[in-house]
Amino acid sequence: MIKAKKHFGQNFLKDQSALEKIAQAISKETPFIVEIGPGLGDLTQKLLEICKVKVIEIDDELIPLLEKKFHKELENADLTLLNLDACKAFTPSLHNDEYVLVANLPYYVSTHLILQALEDKNCKQLIVMIQKELALKFCADEGQSDFCALSVLAGLICERKLLFELKPESFEPVPKVDSAVISLKRKANYDEIVDIQAFKAFLKQCFCAPRKQLVNNLKAYKKELLQSLNELGLKENIRASELSVKSYLKIFIDLKDK
Repeated sequence: MIKAKKHFGQNFLKDQSALEKIAQAISKETPFIVEIGPGLGDLTQKLLEICKVKVIEIDDELIPLLEKKFHKELENADLTLLNLDACKAFTPSLHNDEYVLVANLPYYVSTHLILQALEDKNCKQLIVMIQKELALKFCADEGQSDFCALSVLAGLICERKLLFELKPESFEPVPKVDSAVISLKRKANYDEIVDIQAFKAFLKQCFCAPRKQLVNNLKAYKKELLQSLNELGLKENIRASELSVKSYLKIFIDLKDK
């Protein structure tokens, strides 16, 4: 019997209704799916009903199990199985053509992997299961307590949706936290508007002290910032957590050459 390994952050999803919901969230027109962390292959089986799938699994011990379970699919090239650390698999893309990324991600790599996928232009949608606390950050809107730089970045690049939540009992072994499944669907033209690396650096500065007024976090650009806020009809003492994604984009464009 295969046991989940703590050092890989493994928690195998055993809730069949959740597996169905994830599969149903994927368009039947999807050309290709990349799955990170297939575990015992229960979700993989459902994904193969949609299209061809590439799975990336870091755990050596799970590879023989998956090879046996999907012998026919591997033989027919409906499934590709890679024994890799997914964090090192973006070179720069997980696949040569457009794909949907599906994953059950351990907390310690969730943010890093999602950000890598957001910058992979071939990745058209992410449907990922992550810790609920992080899911709320990715999907939060301005004014909400979870709103942060990740919310703004994800909101610029994607249409965001929290699909459903999962209690710890849905997994084996039982984790100590609640989980949630989110959908991040890429917008067509974000990369024509903004340099993502520069925008990330800008957001880091904006949220260096999120409870402070934005003008205090961007002191070097106070004059230009106040002008932008005035044009947006926003108060001068507004806090970082109170601006919308569109407002951040305008301010970034206004300040980028200053």
